[in-house]
Amino acid sequence: MAAAALKAQLNALLDSMFATGIVDEGFQHLRSVEQEGFLAQVINIFLHDADNILHEIARLLNLPVVNFGRVGALVHELKGCSGSVVAKKVNLSYTHFRQFYEAESKEGCLMALDLVRNEFYEVFNKLQTMMQLEQQIAAMGPQ
Repeated sequence: MAAAALKAQLNALLDSMFATGIVDEGFQHLRSVEQEGFLAQVINIFLHDADNILHEIARLLNLPVVNFGRVGALVHELKGCSGSVVAKKVNLSYTHFRQFYEAESKEGCLMALDLVRNEFYEVFNKLQTMMQLEQQIAAMGPQ
């Protein structure tokens, strides 16, 4: 695929990510940092850490007795991870989660976890696609 077509595809993806609230202006700032590989490194750390935290929250919520304080701490940690890549849409879903863990509602937390997972994996897929397109464009060299 020609570099111009890949760049058009990348721009369409980024426009979609902004329009749907997946990312905001802060993400554009991250993209503008000139350090080689900086954004990819930040994204990879976010994806890895957030995935691990989601698995740990799920594990805790499946225990017979739930430690809601620990669940809350992990949700807060997850929110911090998402802020590192300005995953706006994921950050908004934490508000609902907080209401449920503060009320110590296991059922509510499980519903909120499903919402957060759905939002996270949507962001995950979009960011992975974006990084793949950027790698393909870079591999083609200067145009």
